[in-house]
Amino acid sequence: MGYVRMKVEFFFDVGSPASYLAWTQLPKICAAKGAELVFRPMLLGGIFQATGNVSPAAVPAKGRHSTIDLGRFARRYGVSLLMNPHFPINTLQLMRAVTGVQMRHPERFEPFLAELFNALWVEALNLNEPQLVGRTIIRAGFSVEEILALTNEPDVKAQLRSTTDDALERGVFGAPTLFVGDQMFFGQDRLDFVEEALS
Repeated sequence: MGYVRMKVEFFFDVGSPASYLAWTQLPKICAAKGAELVFRPMLLGGIFQATGNVSPAAVPAKGRHSTIDLGRFARRYGVSLLMNPHFPINTLQLMRAVTGVQMRHPERFEPFLAELFNALWVEALNLNEPQLVGRTIIRAGFSVEEILALTNEPDVKAQLRSTTDDALERGVFGAPTLFVGDQMFFGQDRLDFVEEALS
């Protein structure tokens, strides 16, 4: 019987700082374990609406502590994190763009995702502003018209809905959520358990 490569499914939304932190670590973890990292872009707003969950920022005391905690993890990982003062960002169009690039231009997907994560959580840009979104898209090597066309494709909209529905069916209530087989791990602070599951 041949070797079956293990997979880590990464359900994420670019508007989640914890998703950003997980993204900075997962490629290294998967490479070290010989596992495949499978990106599953979903709409966190849809997840919250369906499950009754809310962002930690919606509870002031929890939000303050989450900011401190995320900063601790960024220092541990040796990565930049600037909490975005424009949070929360409406990510519907952004996640359609991420989904569309993954579907139509898979070879350009990871650089595009990197530009969005860095714009939101390293530069803390207000991606509620179309002008700043446009600048980020151009930096990622796409034209605004190209990405706008992608976000309006019915197949792209349907794929984002489908991934979000799949996440809900599998018990996802927030981002990031990771699966190794049937094992679910919520939060970027559970990456050690992901590593164990891959061992």
